[in-house]
Amino acid sequence: MDRLGASVAARLVLGYGLLVTASIVVLSAVFYFATIGVLDQNIDGKIVSISQRLIAAFGTRPVADLSGEINRQLSDRIDSDREIFLVLSPTGQRLIGNLSTWPPSDTPQGQLVTRDVVRDGKTIPARLLISRLPGGERLFVGRDLSEQKAIRGLVGRALAMGAAISLLLTVAGALFFRRQIEARISDIRRTALEIEAGDLSRRIPISSDDEFGLLSRDINRMLDRIEHLMDSTRHVSNAIAHDLRTPLGRIRSKLDDAVRHDMSVEILADAAHDAIEGIDELILVFEKLLQIAEAESGMRAKLFETVDLNRIARDMVELYDATAEEHLVMLKASLKHAVHAHGDRNLLASAVASLIDNAIKYAGPGATVEVSTTADAHSVSLVVRDDGPGIPPQELPRVTERFYRLDHSRSLPGNGLGLAIVSAIATLHVGKLVLENDAHGLIARIILPPAEALARSQ
Repeated sequence: MDRLGASVAARLVLGYGLLVTASIVVLSAVFYFATIGVLDQNIDGKIVSISQRLIAAFGTRPVADLSGEINRQLSDRIDSDREIFLVLSPTGQRLIGNLSTWPPSDTPQGQLVTRDVVRDGKTIPARLLISRLPGGERLFVGRDLSEQKAIRGLVGRALAMGAAISLLLTVAGALFFRRQIEARISDIRRTALEIEAGDLSRRIPISSDDEFGLLSRDINRMLDRIEHLMDSTRHVSNAIAHDLRTPLGRIRSKLDDAVRHDMSVEILADAAHDAIEGIDELILVFEKLLQIAEAESGMRAKLFETVDLNRIARDMVELYDATAEEHLVMLKASLKHAVHAHGDRNLLASAVASLIDNAIKYAGPGATVEVSTTADAHSVSLVVRDDGPGIPPQELPRVTERFYRLDHSRSLPGNGLGLAIVSAIATLHVGKLVLENDAHGLIARIILPPAEALARSQ
């Protein structure tokens, strides 16, 4: 068995076995002492009752009368085989009774004792109560404990046999329990080893809805997420390589061309200008990556405050008005009254700016881009709507991935980080970015909790 099984399954089985064993011992002890205790109390009660009755009835009468009563009880065939009676004279001579030998004179009187005596030529264990009569005689009243001893042995053997069977069943159940745990753990470990070997498609088989089944489902969901992230990472790596290689190659080409020709001031100035533009592109990419990382880290959440979404929308429309006019796009605002959220104004403004920039870029000349705000009982929204061609349905789930671009040829300016930033900002604000096509173009919604709801959760 491997170390994991030894450290988990074996300990669980051992603990289970010890718990069941202790339970069996306790229950057996309780049953044994309760059963035998009732019998002992019953016998002691009868002995005391008979002794008190005889003393009360014959204590002041002649010993002959007491002897007659004892003879009657010993011959009435009611418990005669277990009853013990004995009357000794003040000098220790037997006057009446069914004992051949009896306890010595120093045996405690007035209390129940257990002693071995001889009755009918047999040594037997007996429960006795010795009382002194007014005339100096000693009265012995008792019961033969041979049957009681046999019952003790029978109960003890029955409990021992039951405990042994229970322990065997416990051991069998513990071993079965151990094998079950090891089998379930082995499934998880085997899947982990296969994934470690490079097969990210492997998943843990689920055969039940117990705790292991729930754990397996959680792990499988985690593996699905990891596989998705790995695929995204590969895509991002390829995209980064392409997006960085292009400006770096262009910078190198310009500088190399400048070095190979006559190094006039004009040529060097052009090369330096082009290099600066290329480096600015790279800086922009890294700034956007840092912006995504900052949003996903949650550090900016400490600076949240109540912000006016209408003001953000109005400011961004004014900021991009000239750009929209340059691209022959009509940009307008349609705002509701008093729409507020709890968040970072600069981040939300950056998100709206990215959505407006995308809409202007992809909607095309002659399009209309409308920025609006909405509110209901459960959420508030910043909405950017255009009447352009929209996004192909199969592309919608992926456009928020980093470096994913609808322009697969990468002929248009951009780096595929805009919508990823918007999505990260919305998530930071406990909201989400929703993109959908309608009959007139694309609708992009940043859906956020109302100001009061998010402020209470901080």
